[in-house]
Amino acid sequence: MIEFLQMLYDYVNYLGAVALFIIGLHTVVTHSNLIKRIMGINIMGTAVFYFFIAIGNVTGGLPPILTDTPGEYINPLPSVLILTGIVVVVSITVYSLSLVIRIYETYGTIDQDEIAKINERENADD
Repeated sequence: MIEFLQMLYDYVNYLGAVALFIIGLHTVVTHSNLIKRIMGINIMGTAVFYFFIAIGNVTGGLPPILTDTPGEYINPLPSVLILTGIVVVVSITVYSLSLVIRIYETYGTIDQDEIAKINERENADD
């Protein structure tokens, strides 16, 4: 039992990232409100960033700065990838929100089920 708890403690960052991703995925799949779906996608993106931070972490590691100190260094590549990912997620969020505004102007709602019903009625009239 103690070994299991130690393993759980060692991988708590990975488990946290997986939990966040599952929360975001659940939000995207179960809600028909478009704003809530965008929030779920943002939560999933945050989980990916958290996972990259967990991968780059080295217990007792030093920052990768030129010094004479011997030891293990933290990998800076995940941090660089996170900066790029933040820009991508923010861009997707802004674009998605602008699409939601246009959808609301066109249909008068942001609920996906209601939009589907409106489209079915319009197609049935044709």
